Amino acid sequence: QVQLVESGGGLVQPGGSLRLSCAASGSIFSIFYTMGWYRQAPGKQRELVATITRPFGSTNYADFVKGRFTISRDSAENTVYLQMNSLKPEDTDVYYCYHEGRGMSTWGKGTLVTVSS
Repeated sequence: QVQLVESGGGLVQPGGSLRLSCAASGSIFSIFYTMGWYRQAPGKQRELVATITRPFGSTNYADFVKGRFTISRDSAENTVYLQMNSLKPEDTDVYYCYHEGRGMSTWGKGTLVTVSS
C-alpha cells in the first residue's frame, strides 16, 4: 500500500553534513499523515529523530538533534528530507523513514550513516 525508499547515507567526518531522502509511493495521500525519521543502532531500541505532518507541516525533533538537523518535504509531498549538520560519532546509526496515516504505519529499509574520522 505504501512504499518508502531511503537514500543519502554514507561515511562522513565529525562536524560534517549529510542529507537523507525518503521517496514515498503508493496510497499515501490521506488528509492527515505523518512522515519522519528514526534511527537504530545494533542491539538498541529504535528512536525518534524528527517528524513532519500533513497538512500543517508542523515538525517535531528529538532533543539530541535540535539545532543540528532539519526535516522538510518537497512541494508534491512525496519526498521527505533530513538535513544533518554538525554530525557527531554518536549519530552513527541506520536511519529509517516512517509513514503513518489512516491508522497504518510503514517503515523503509533504512540507510546507514557512519560518522568517523
